[in-house]
Amino acid sequence: METPFVSRLPATIARTTRMRIVSGIGPTVVAAGLVWAILQPYRVTLLHPRGQGVWWLLIEPPLLVVVVGIVFALLVARPLLSDLEERDASAR
Repeated sequence: METPFVSRLPATIARTTRMRIVSGIGPTVVAAGLVWAILQPYRVTLLHPRGQGVWWLLIEPPLLVVVVGIVFALLVARPLLSDLEERDASAR
């Protein structure tokens, strides 16, 4: 008794796991930035902008982490996921 589906199952599981990991990196980084901003609110000078210029208000470490997570999710993860799907479709 031979089942070709069972022999291809590990590749399917690896593909979906890889895609889940790549698609989860951006939201995880955004959540980390938000948690950082909540745990250390003194780092976000938007809450208390005493004598700070616009540049200083926009370049805050927690806000930069959130922006990097969004940029990764939109500009890196989406094309990478489509490439992974194309590669898996061509391998079948």
